[in-house]
Amino acid sequence: MSLLGTMIKTYRGGRLSGEKLRKLQQKRLEKLVAYARANSPFYRELYAGLGSDITLSDLPAVTKPQIMGDFDRVLTDRAVTMRRIDEFTRDSDNIGRMIDGKYLIFKTSGSTGNPAVVLYDKGCIDVQSAVAALRTFARKEDFDRFMAHGKRTAGVFADHGFYLACGMSRYLQLKMPRKQTKMTVDVNAPEERIVGELNAFQPAMLSGYPSNLALLADMDGLKISPDVVITGGELLTDAIREKLTARFGCYVQTHYSCTEGGELACECSEHHLHINEDWVILEPADNDNRPVGYGERSDKVLITNLSNYIQPFIRYELTDRVILHDEKCPCGRCSRWLEIEGRTDEILSFAGGVEIAPMSFYKILEEVEPIRRFQLVQRSENSLELRLISADPAAAFGEARRELLAFLESKGLRDTEIYLSDKAPEANRVSGKFRHIYKDFS
Repeated sequence: MSLLGTMIKTYRGGRLSGEKLRKLQQKRLEKLVAYARANSPFYRELYAGLGSDITLSDLPAVTKPQIMGDFDRVLTDRAVTMRRIDEFTRDSDNIGRMIDGKYLIFKTSGSTGNPAVVLYDKGCIDVQSAVAALRTFARKEDFDRFMAHGKRTAGVFADHGFYLACGMSRYLQLKMPRKQTKMTVDVNAPEERIVGELNAFQPAMLSGYPSNLALLADMDGLKISPDVVITGGELLTDAIREKLTARFGCYVQTHYSCTEGGELACECSEHHLHINEDWVILEPADNDNRPVGYGERSDKVLITNLSNYIQPFIRYELTDRVILHDEKCPCGRCSRWLEIEGRTDEILSFAGGVEIAPMSFYKILEEVEPIRRFQLVQRSENSLELRLISADPAAAFGEARRELLAFLESKGLRDTEIYLSDKAPEANRVSGKFRHIYKDFS
């Protein structure tokens, strides 16, 4: 099907009632499962005991280790193998290019410990493009201003690697080389360079991880006036939403996506994340893969990407915790919506089994006035590395260390070492995501 045909289908899908959406899901699920059984040795074997008349609950769930552990047999094109993908991705110039002229290759950051390699075929690419074009904007007025200002889009990410944001951006740049309306700003570049590039480009849309954009908002000399800020990849907290709104003077919204499932849900003007139910099935589940009811928090979600035929993800496990809602939304959209429990920082574990939530440290360090930016890295059960930016680093560290030690002693931890790092706070150099507080015992 052409991109135009996919756009028309997506436009119509966005206007279907809940009952019609379920019927469309079932029809597309049956088609995907039949194709997977016919062309993927992995799914043929997995579904060997099933009949032809299947429902979603008949299908066993799959995990990232399963899919990656049997990668070649999961794919429905026998000409593509992990060996060939490894060779292809050694050349960074292939970012945004199709292997065999058929499939885009993406890699996940492995934030849960298991990175993945994901292929998109043309149909999947077209669906993601259609959803982005038709459902990205929560408010029409922001879309109108964005279009009037030339659709200039700047993404603040790690400007390298086969990650979804970078890969799709370069794919579009290569496809339309004369229409340079998109740019990626390297989150790991020096502050002066980031500010200079954004000031020169003057984006109508600013996108990136919430943590990175929150840091961007603190940069001196940044003079941009985007029409909208769209975050993704991490939980957009109320505090960061308010901070970005105040700094950039425009509407701030988010979305819910993953490399394996694509655009799972788009935010509306009520801040509700509406599932793109015409192209994805999302099932909140408990730890035993049993369905979780409306209004209840899940332990995980199972997703089925209804548009990816080269690498089927059918009832694929994500560790996200969500709450699914079926109440009618005032925005008028018919699809169900969800809340996400997101975590961008880690719980730190100390000697004696003491665990401390990251927000406790965040609140302490946020109150140390000389600190402009910070990052706390746990190096062992009794060792913390503090990275900071301050006009007076010695004074800032002295105050921060006193407050942190007093807090830790109140928890019964009296032998913790806290030292000032010679490194500045930095995003992960591979994924581009920034975390204020995390563990690294390497």
